[in-house]
Amino acid sequence: MTLSDNTRGIWLMCVSMLAFTLNDTLVKAVTGDGMPLSQAIVLRGLGATIGLLVIASRSPGGFHLLPKGPDRWFLTLRTIGEVTATVTFLVALTHMPLANLSAIMQFLPLAVTLAAAVLLKTPIGWVRLATILVGFAGVMLIIRPGAADFDRWSVLGLASVACVVLRDLSTRYFSTQLPSTTGALWASVAVMAMGGIGVAKEGWHPLTLQDVAETSAAAGFLIVGYLAAIKVMRVGDLAVVAPFRYTSLLFAILLGWARFGTLPDHLTLIGAAIVVASGVYMLVHERRR
Repeated sequence: MTLSDNTRGIWLMCVSMLAFTLNDTLVKAVTGDGMPLSQAIVLRGLGATIGLLVIASRSPGGFHLLPKGPDRWFLTLRTIGEVTATVTFLVALTHMPLANLSAIMQFLPLAVTLAAAVLLKTPIGWVRLATILVGFAGVMLIIRPGAADFDRWSVLGLASVACVVLRDLSTRYFSTQLPSTTGALWASVAVMAMGGIGVAKEGWHPLTLQDVAETSAAAGFLIVGYLAAIKVMRVGDLAVVAPFRYTSLLFAILLGWARFGTLPDHLTLIGAAIVVASGVYMLVHERRR
């Protein structure tokens, strides 16, 4: 069966969200055990960079390390967005539960869709917009702005949302000649370099076998997340694909419970159910179309 671009985009989005959430879980675990965040970023980035270089070298035609023309400009913008989004997200993650931060990041579907409508002239349609707004209402039920848990770290999470919008819309402008591995490789190297600045200030802490195993696994998931995140921005309609970012919230709830023993309250679970329902409805609606 041949999948439509929108269906492929939906699957890629789900894979990307799962991979990134697994990566976030492992980073939170190693930093919670005492490893400085900057060191975790460097170790994870080193593994991801090596893996991406191997993948790129075996891809047909290799990869273009320094693209020409508009691709170079949009790759630069994407890399800036990637670095700033990663730093703000991971700093917030070390100070708040994974599920809570993931809930804040669910502003992304609405932000990306509306930004795409304004900047890329992407049509939304009233059904898509209504579905996104219903999902957003579920997110607001989870976040509950003004509550005691909505602090400065939550604001840092919102800053990460804006950075991801820059990253994703820049990716949308990539030409078909630019391999996805190039964007992923630059993102990995840039984030690792940012972590290296922190290591230079904080120093290097001794590693355990568990640290090595967890950061290596995080690097593997990061590779999958990077590649899927770039590919998903190059296929399908953003108004259709963007709402499936909401799946990261479900993955975060499950992994937060499995790894850290934390479980959201009943209002958060109700909000998550609304989010899931909106995503499923969007998928059914698009298949009927």
